[in-house]
Amino acid sequence: MAIQTAIFGASGYTGQELIRILSGHPQVKLVAVTSRRYAGKPVAEIYPSLSGLTTLVYSNATPQEIANLCDVVFLALPHGVSMDIAPIFIRAGRQVIDLSADYRLRELAVYERWYAKHSSADLFGQAVYGLPELYRNDIKESRLIANPGCYPTSIILGLAPVLKNKIVDISTIIADSASGVSGAGREPEVTSLFCEVDGGFKAYKVGKHRHTPEIEQELNILAGADFAITFTPHLLPVKRGILSTVYATLKKDITIDDLHAMYASFYEGEKFVRICPAGTYPNISSVCGSNYCDIGLALDSRTKRVIIISAIDNLIKGAAGQAVQNMNLACSLEEDSGLNMPPLYP
Repeated sequence: MAIQTAIFGASGYTGQELIRILSGHPQVKLVAVTSRRYAGKPVAEIYPSLSGLTTLVYSNATPQEIANLCDVVFLALPHGVSMDIAPIFIRAGRQVIDLSADYRLRELAVYERWYAKHSSADLFGQAVYGLPELYRNDIKESRLIANPGCYPTSIILGLAPVLKNKIVDISTIIADSASGVSGAGREPEVTSLFCEVDGGFKAYKVGKHRHTPEIEQELNILAGADFAITFTPHLLPVKRGILSTVYATLKKDITIDDLHAMYASFYEGEKFVRICPAGTYPNISSVCGSNYCDIGLALDSRTKRVIIISAIDNLIKGAAGQAVQNMNLACSLEEDSGLNMPPLYP
């Protein structure tokens, strides 16, 4: 019997990608999608790319009504909204996969410092951070999965092997990340208009991006020590994709062959992490449209630094695809079920 799924808040780019992926998933049935703005309108009218793939109509149903229809619900809601909705689905016994930041952080005070007052503190801390490559077994047992942010996914996966093997000076880590404009969402904003973005490349939220505590939380766990990083996001004049370049000073000498072997061993058997051959580096054009994270490695012998480059599709491995990957684990399905789409190229 197919697993009944629903998306609460399905009108944005992430919601659209969830609809696209779930509509082609062989073991689930997408039974409901909600949107206050588009209530009563067919999904394919709002997203013509989905014409012929779904006959669903957006509804403005309540969480209680949606809970009566589904086994698994994806919350594709803004930060600060999921915290009011998730408890309703949890009390109804549903599997919840939250794509907002509301349950990603482990310390309530940290969340409230970077976001807002949390309204469901009783659930805070019960969620599992949904990065399958690090928390696969915990995800399988959790009723509330906090889907990671897009920037954190690219940076954490890039750094995990060197932190676990303690070969870098954690006080020297710098991460520069560049994202396509879809990362800003579908709401019209002057800064994401075509004329504002095309031909440009700029940093934003320098030193104060809200993904910073999430990144540091997971890197601290990997390293077994508390430390801060310098993280600077940039806006690329493309639709989708994230390229993160991470720098750290080595604590000991290592050859590039040994570094590659370390990464190959750490990610052995992982379906969605690909290590680039020596001398080649990731390109967002090689991952867009897929759930892959590509990682490339370099050593700068002059400065004794390691340079780690990772690329993901911000809407898939950085959001909807990873959410489906988490659902597969939580529902005892094959982890790559519904996710075996190759990247779109060119």
